[in-house]
Amino acid sequence: MKNISGGVCAPKGFLAHGVHCGIRKNTSKNDLSLIMSEQPCSAAAVYTTNLVKGAPLTVTKAHIADGCAQAVICNSGNANTCNADGIEIAEAMSALTAKELDLKPDDIVVASTGVIGQPLSVEPIAAALPALAAGLNPDGSHEAALGIMTTDTIAKEVAVEFTLSGKACRIGGIAKGSGMIHPNMATMLVFLTTDVAITPAMLQKALSGDIQNTFNMISIDGDTSTNDMVTLLANGMAGNAEITDDNEDFAIFMKAINTVTVGLCRMIAGDGEGATRLLECCVSGAADEATAKTVAKSVICSSLLKAAMFGADANWGRVLCAIGYSGADVDVNKIDVSFQSAKGEILVCKDGAGVDFSEELAKEILLEKEIEILVSLNSGSASATAWGCDLTYDYVKINGDYRT
Repeated sequence: MKNISGGVCAPKGFLAHGVHCGIRKNTSKNDLSLIMSEQPCSAAAVYTTNLVKGAPLTVTKAHIADGCAQAVICNSGNANTCNADGIEIAEAMSALTAKELDLKPDDIVVASTGVIGQPLSVEPIAAALPALAAGLNPDGSHEAALGIMTTDTIAKEVAVEFTLSGKACRIGGIAKGSGMIHPNMATMLVFLTTDVAITPAMLQKALSGDIQNTFNMISIDGDTSTNDMVTLLANGMAGNAEITDDNEDFAIFMKAINTVTVGLCRMIAGDGEGATRLLECCVSGAADEATAKTVAKSVICSSLLKAAMFGADANWGRVLCAIGYSGADVDVNKIDVSFQSAKGEILVCKDGAGVDFSEELAKEILLEKEIEILVSLNSGSASATAWGCDLTYDYVKINGDYRT
């Protein structure tokens, strides 16, 4: 498994581009992105479980019900949610894109991100589509990644290369996500592409299985968005033997997906609104995987723990507190907690009780950009990892006037 550049354009046959069409007031920022495959694709997706869903999700779900798609159109700056004409607008975006690319509207994945409940005009999108489509190119992933950002401070792109049936294969992805992130069945907006040949059914199985241990294990602020969606397109242009069942090639494919999605998870968590630190909670020694996940997610969701990490305060009691109310069946008298970063590791709790440790060293460790919270439950062999960020003054500043 080799990390490569190229994002969603790394796999064979994928092109992308992004432009400013006028939805966002800042003319220096892209707000419309397009991804297209030169060949029809198997398609899979997962969606937010929030009962309030953006119209694009409803439209996309209908479009890929047959397991096929060939392009993705996404705007930022307006989530197209809670609008009376939301479905009409999403269908219009699909139709306009399909016409420009000489495809069928049902082969278009449509997505939106930004402010909820704000009317969205299709006119700027229609006006920009000819130039957007004309600009599609095999090096366009970065422009597309920029076009789906809202409060993100960095573009998020990952790609890997691997081998199936003696053929070089690739998976790439771009994501947006900075706030309103507490997913359940999907997260933020993530667009994945691959040149692997795989049936729609197996593609959906791969995506649905992966997100349980990746995107579903992120929390920035405890809010589940209305527009969260992860899509995966596979055009088969790598020429591998088509994956039709749960075989060795499928296992390798799953590992490749996981490498890309974990990379995107870390980028999303580290770029949380106002964040100064990426937090990674690694739970080991759990009786079962469900327990490990529950504990890891509870720790990473704790506002008090997140605030302590912002202050580089080794307040390990907040870790135990979060474990205690998580609902997981654990023996609190067996729990060990350590903090780790590039500056080293320090044990702060042993068998559920505090131990002597250097506050100075702990502070040095916690001042790093990436912090690992290591929790050992000492009750089994299962493990899990969750990702989040610290809670800062800037989070409130950003969301205090997000709409205006």
